[in-house]
Amino acid sequence: MASKKVLIVYAHQSSGSFNSAAKDAAVEVLTAKGCAVEVSDLYAMTFKATATAEDITGKVKNADHFCYGEETKLAWEAGKLTADISEEQRKLTEADLVIFQVEPELVCFCFVKPCLCYELTLRTTSQFPMYWFTVPAIMKGWMDRVLTLGFAFTHEKRYSQGIFKDKKAMLSFTTGSQESMFSANGINGDMNVTLWPLQNGILHYCGFQVLAPQIFWAPSHVSSEARGTMLEGWRTRMQGLLGENPLAFTPLDCFDGEKGYQLKPEVHEQHAAKEFGLTVGIHLGKALPPNNQMKAGV
Repeated sequence: MASKKVLIVYAHQSSGSFNSAAKDAAVEVLTAKGCAVEVSDLYAMTFKATATAEDITGKVKNADHFCYGEETKLAWEAGKLTADISEEQRKLTEADLVIFQVEPELVCFCFVKPCLCYELTLRTTSQFPMYWFTVPAIMKGWMDRVLTLGFAFTHEKRYSQGIFKDKKAMLSFTTGSQESMFSANGINGDMNVTLWPLQNGILHYCGFQVLAPQIFWAPSHVSSEARGTMLEGWRTRMQGLLGENPLAFTPLDCFDGEKGYQLKPEVHEQHAAKEFGLTVGIHLGKALPPNNQMKAGV
């Protein structure tokens, strides 16, 4: 991992949280391995979460019918995005690996005690808690405002042919619920389905090679010794993190752009007799491939 650059996007309010401990561990281990690590601590930065015309310096092209995507594309091309967005885009441009550390559940369906947060443990790129089975508003705001049209994606450059295809990214988070509750038979539903919009619809859409997520199951409901074991497992994983193979997604050239980006008939035919679909989202009406969004090579 020598000389690699890592960006951790971190979103948690408390410096005493498990989330913070995971972030600190990532910084420590990756720095010791020779990586240059930057942390965007969104709450400490009071990062603006709303995508508005205020993100553009100077006049916009069409104030009466303001289109955020088009206007920020023009502003990015002209160097007229606000300083906070430009700085985050600089960090992202320079990074080889981005870790999003999140705390996924704001309200946990648990039978022990309610937990107000879902902690993501991430030491290298972005770390945040998931709220209501997705990222908190401040993290979503980072994605909305930083991953602008032109800079992070275009119609031609997305998914497997995306702008960030030479970079790696991952989610690292804690849950408020037990692992069994995020199973195919669990009350929260299959975690692979929960992860699909984030890992495919945001990270892979921008071209990132998406590494398997680091999930800490219900750390608020286990002993301090068990939490220490979780952190040690994360430290061990970071030793070879940048060498890991990414999750599997269906390549863009498997779809016909002239026919609404439907899967090409020959690709569909190749998988017709197989037990499982291609991915969580492109399942072909079949059973979902097990752990497709949680383990590489599936």
